[in-house]
Amino acid sequence: MQNRGLLFIPDISGFTQFVNEVEIEHSRFIIQQLLELLIKANELGLEISEIEGDAILFYKFGEPQKLEALYKQVEKMFVEFHGYLNSYDHRKICQCKACVSAIDLSLKIITHYGEFTPLNVQSFKKLIGKDVIVAHQLLKNDIPQHEYWLVTRNMLAYQQIPQLEPWMQWNNSAKNTGSGEVSFVYTQLGPLKSKIPPPSADGETGKKTKMLSVSRDYEINIKTLCYTVVHFEFRHMWYEGIKAIDEVEHFLPGVGSSHRRVLENGKIEIMYISSFLYDPEGKTIFSETNQKDKSSIYYIAEKTGEHSSRLTLELYFEPNIMKQGLFNLFEKKKKEQELRLSLQRLDKVLKEMIVPLEF
Repeated sequence: MQNRGLLFIPDISGFTQFVNEVEIEHSRFIIQQLLELLIKANELGLEISEIEGDAILFYKFGEPQKLEALYKQVEKMFVEFHGYLNSYDHRKICQCKACVSAIDLSLKIITHYGEFTPLNVQSFKKLIGKDVIVAHQLLKNDIPQHEYWLVTRNMLAYQQIPQLEPWMQWNNSAKNTGSGEVSFVYTQLGPLKSKIPPPSADGETGKKTKMLSVSRDYEINIKTLCYTVVHFEFRHMWYEGIKAIDEVEHFLPGVGSSHRRVLENGKIEIMYISSFLYDPEGKTIFSETNQKDKSSIYYIAEKTGEHSSRLTLELYFEPNIMKQGLFNLFEKKKKEQELRLSLQRLDKVLKEMIVPLEF
């Protein structure tokens, strides 16, 4: 039995072939996050042979696994996979095709039992053998839809297929491979999405007090305005007092992610994105909250015409009568001037901005 075991391949699909550099970079990051999630979800003690693009080749030597145990592994990976995508779709800010279409990614899982041998290459174990080839060939088949669990007859051995879920229906099929016809059964996994918890509510909790609000109209389309405002790499070009923004987390920000403001006066502020609602035909609302004092800046972009738009900047404080009073007496006028100057500087940046087609 030392050369016989389980071959377990979760395979991600759904991204089209992007040609834009930003989309390619973002799709790679999303796939990387999903692959890492699938690896962390491994509860059967599966070993990794290699990561093959959008798929992972897991294996485990020994007797065929019981289908009940295999299903628990399949269920965990599937639910966590789609849970991550739901969460990302809920908190994403980037509107490129890769980020917008991530929610439509799908996962299929191939399980096969057969003979294979590990070939040691430095610190890696590459599997060789005809059954490894068969398992990969099974990724290409005529199964409708793209979210299913495929189990070969070799995997079943003498097992009866148990009724694992009330909704589960098994279908019989076969595929001609270089090693002959391989029989298998498969079941769709879509119903498992009902087990995915809804994304947690993001944004600010509790009531805050609006301290000031300033607006400016621009002869620019709403998409250009939104793109410029929500992308951190342009913030220092127009927001008064900001020297640079260093992203603490990854370049794909979302609600809850943090970044660091480096101010012209040398101070550093850690901010986190506290809300985001994108509606290019109505209002796009984006807010950042200071991690230390919990003050928030809201960026509200509105479409006023086909080639005109408005941006409103609003400052909010947590309820604190003394803090609000001191701000109104000594800081409000200066802060209002800062925000108005920022809106004025933004006008020039908008006129020179080139928005990618995918936004």
